[in-house]
Amino acid sequence: MQFDNATDDLGRFTRRLTFAGGFVLLCFGVLFVRFFWLQVVQHDYYQTRAEDNRIALVPILPNRGLITDRNGIVLARNFSAYTLEIMPNKIQGGLDAAIDSLAGVVDIQPRDRRRFKKLLDETRTIESLPIRTHLSDEEVARFVAQRYRFPGFEVRARLFRDYPRGGFGSHLLGYISRLGDKDVEKIEQREQEANYRGTTHFGKSGLEQHYEFDLHGITGFEQVEVDAGGRAVRVLARTPPIAGNNLKLTVDARLQEVAEKAFGERRGALVAIEPATGGIMALVSMPTFDPNLFVDGIAGQDWDELNNSPNKPMLNRALNGAYPPGSTFKPFMALAALASGKRTPEQAIADPGFFRFGNHTFRDDKKGGHGLVDMYKSIVVSCDTYYYHLANDLGIDGIADFMGRLGLGQRTGVDIAGESEGVLPSQEWKRKRFKKPEQQKWYAGETISIGIGQGYNSYTPIQLAQATATLANDGVMFRPHLVQYVEDARTGEKRYIEPQPIRTLPLRQADIDVIKHAMVGVNKEGTGARAFAGAGYVSAGKTGTAQVFSYKGVEYKTEHMEAHLRDHALFIAFAPADKPTIALAILVENGGFGAQAAAPIARQVLDYHLLGKRTDAPAPVDATVVEEEAE
Repeated sequence: MQFDNATDDLGRFTRRLTFAGGFVLLCFGVLFVRFFWLQVVQHDYYQTRAEDNRIALVPILPNRGLITDRNGIVLARNFSAYTLEIMPNKIQGGLDAAIDSLAGVVDIQPRDRRRFKKLLDETRTIESLPIRTHLSDEEVARFVAQRYRFPGFEVRARLFRDYPRGGFGSHLLGYISRLGDKDVEKIEQREQEANYRGTTHFGKSGLEQHYEFDLHGITGFEQVEVDAGGRAVRVLARTPPIAGNNLKLTVDARLQEVAEKAFGERRGALVAIEPATGGIMALVSMPTFDPNLFVDGIAGQDWDELNNSPNKPMLNRALNGAYPPGSTFKPFMALAALASGKRTPEQAIADPGFFRFGNHTFRDDKKGGHGLVDMYKSIVVSCDTYYYHLANDLGIDGIADFMGRLGLGQRTGVDIAGESEGVLPSQEWKRKRFKKPEQQKWYAGETISIGIGQGYNSYTPIQLAQATATLANDGVMFRPHLVQYVEDARTGEKRYIEPQPIRTLPLRQADIDVIKHAMVGVNKEGTGARAFAGAGYVSAGKTGTAQVFSYKGVEYKTEHMEAHLRDHALFIAFAPADKPTIALAILVENGGFGAQAAAPIARQVLDYHLLGKRTDAPAPVDATVVEEEAE
């Protein structure tokens, strides 16, 4: 029997113990180094991450700025309500299944689901989207009691935009709606990402869009301590939000209301401008729409009704609708003739009732003609033959040059986006407009119809209003604007939108007075006399009728025409004639003669503005009027 040497055993044990001890020390060394790295070297980093897990930065949305009219009447405001929102990235399982489960606690209608799906398809960058808005206190209580069942769902208090007058002034006010990808791009371009954190809505049209970054305000923040479930436990710090700036408009809400009601169910537009400042007193496009429909995210059915309506309520006719001016063009043609020396006020023509040019006969509205016609009479009775001759003498480039200085065929620069240019025809315009050489050539005969506001002529109502205001203001043109001042909600400081003179036309006052006198004659003894009979003030105006469809020589009978083929009715005016405080342009789509449909609307608007006489009924259509300027 052999026994191990005790010394050898002790040595092996010592080596094993030394190795084990060394290994243990090495492990502790590694742990020490790791702990040192985490707790000393990376202390600040991990402390920040721990704080981030414990502390949440919650944005506090500011109150959106108010919009009021010139008299302080509120046109756009805010209110608070609860919304039930979904954070799609936090939903466990299928989204549809989660919504089905939620429907047992909070009432969710099919339209709510459709609206949510539409928002989800349109907005990929939003953290949360509403499935229900305007929850009752009872619904909020039921959800909160069972919130643990619905991770990814949250009840939040949101500020909602409210337009207390519904469809009133919808095209000038515009609307806000859910933030989309294009809106995010605009925010990034303005480097406003931090200020828009938590923001869900953005101005989409009108003043809401143009003044979005004024109206929005400055977002505040709360530092809140949260538990493991992400629920706020207590507020650690708070930076209050700053409300958005308020807009005070040049618009008179009561005048706007009178104008809208004067249209009744008719389609059209009206723009009223203060000649001495360019301030817009009323901007009407009929029919209107209810901007409140868009705030929560418009339902598909509502959008289809608006978008597919033959009356096109979403079209801002005052800025985007371009129409031939008809005979409202004639006072400006006469002014061009005086300014160029092509005519004197006394110079007259014998009107046989037609004008022959080449192989074509251009007919006057009155069979047999108007007899001897000077400039005054040409405007008062709206003699086409006079302006056929004048257009031929001025030439298309002479007409285009003068009308361009009046602002026709170019954007006015009003503080609303999306304004159309219209068409101011010229030889250069035609070369750019058409591709084929035979189409690019300007024919002398085309100039003739331009002289009576037909042909290629196409202008927006706001352009006609600006030109009329320039005439009323003795040739001084101002840029139209809707906002009087922007008010800082915090300090009350007012940033005024100063009147911006664009240019002063080089016109002789005597020539301007000739045109003004003739336009006064229109409303006293001419085509506008019936509409302004018995008025307690002196006004200046001009009726116009723009042809929509030509019967090519067949006698025009309104009653035999389909409604959408009837002529557009137009009217321009300013008052009081000696010291104008208002200038306006009116269009009634398919309204017939200007004296029939447009002039009575002007009468109601001017009666209210000058006399305080208010009529809320639609303006009457003068079916018996004898129109003497129909083209």
